[in-house]
Amino acid sequence: MIGTVLFLLFIVLMLAGVPIGAAMGFSAAVAIALANRDAQWFGLLAVPQNFYAGLGKYPLLAIPMFVLVGSIFDRSGVAQRLVTFAIAVLGRGPGMLPVVAISVAMLLGGISGSGPATAAAVGGVMILAMGRSGYPPAFSASVVGAASAIDILIPPSIAFIIYSVLVPGASVPAMFAAGMVPGILVGFSLMVPAVWLSRKYRMGLLEADLGKPPFWRSLREASWGLVAPILILGGMRAGWFTPTEAAVVAVFYGLFVGMAVYRTIGVRDLFEILRQSGELSAIILLVVALAGIFAYSLATLGIIDPITTAIVHSGLGEYGILTLLILLLITVGMFLDGISIFLIFTPILLPIAKFYNWDLVWFGVLLTIMVAIGQFTPPLAVNLMVSCRIAQISMEETVRWVLWLLAAVSCVLLLVIIFPGLALWLPRSLGY
Repeated sequence: MIGTVLFLLFIVLMLAGVPIGAAMGFSAAVAIALANRDAQWFGLLAVPQNFYAGLGKYPLLAIPMFVLVGSIFDRSGVAQRLVTFAIAVLGRGPGMLPVVAISVAMLLGGISGSGPATAAAVGGVMILAMGRSGYPPAFSASVVGAASAIDILIPPSIAFIIYSVLVPGASVPAMFAAGMVPGILVGFSLMVPAVWLSRKYRMGLLEADLGKPPFWRSLREASWGLVAPILILGGMRAGWFTPTEAAVVAVFYGLFVGMAVYRTIGVRDLFEILRQSGELSAIILLVVALAGIFAYSLATLGIIDPITTAIVHSGLGEYGILTLLILLLITVGMFLDGISIFLIFTPILLPIAKFYNWDLVWFGVLLTIMVAIGQFTPPLAVNLMVSCRIAQISMEETVRWVLWLLAAVSCVLLLVIIFPGLALWLPRSLGY
């Protein structure tokens, strides 16, 4: 009965437009109060205790730092220089600018790990450039929104940090390594339909007339941005610093590049950068803390076990259950952001993964690919929302293009399911 109240109240609050963190925290507090009504109000002491416990985890310290890194590199002009270098390498022609956008998004994914930040940085440069070359704004916004979703797969990834906090058997370094190959495959899979659509509908015909930037000059200007992911990931692998410390190193490296090398960031800009990243970090961590209360209520009220038992004994079998989970999470991803999906569903899905002896690192990569698909699937796609705002179009205009990109990423998801080694080979090779 109390479990029914918990979920019904949560759904009603969500439909009423209450922020997801507040909906989770309030519904969980009501359920805890009902479960401990004989103990008067003493049972509610679990609410502040679990609020603090949800935040008191060392890996979460990396989140504000990587959010700050995204803001710094967005302001520093790194995206523009990476775009110029990518054009110098790949050349110009129909379909090449979408490939450049996807390639730059993959590079920035190795710096910030934030999809919306990458959508803003890449979209601010590429959507205008693609418009000048004859690409429709809806197509450009679709490519940028889909490419930015790769960021939660290519390390460093905020989503992987959240998952590692929720799942003790999956460390942050292991998740970072596991996401590398699938993330690259997702990037290449997006390039195929982007180039094919460009040539089929004769988009970007003006691109070849714009000229190709000089290679060595563009390489020299983009070198500081190219070194950033090598410094972050290589430093972690070499044992110079932990993922949390790597985030701090990335912040100081970004400030050095922006203030001393490119000189695009001044002292007056620091307040605005810190304010924006502080607001976003506070929202993320507040949702994490309130989700801790929600997870506690699920565990103590005995809700998870009956749900798990009903699912595993439904007669669908292992792959039937996995298909059901994929459809569920992609559908939910259309309406919720990735972090919220992890916080809500991981405590419920983890017993199912353990029942079928699924590798928890592999399962985390699968969940992340599903979340990535949701981030550019209308009607509420976070990354697509950012790119559409930059392109000044409605999200409905992108549907005809997004469907092709969704199909491409879904093929990668299927490959990772059939061949788990695509996700597990690298972490095992590195000894994680």
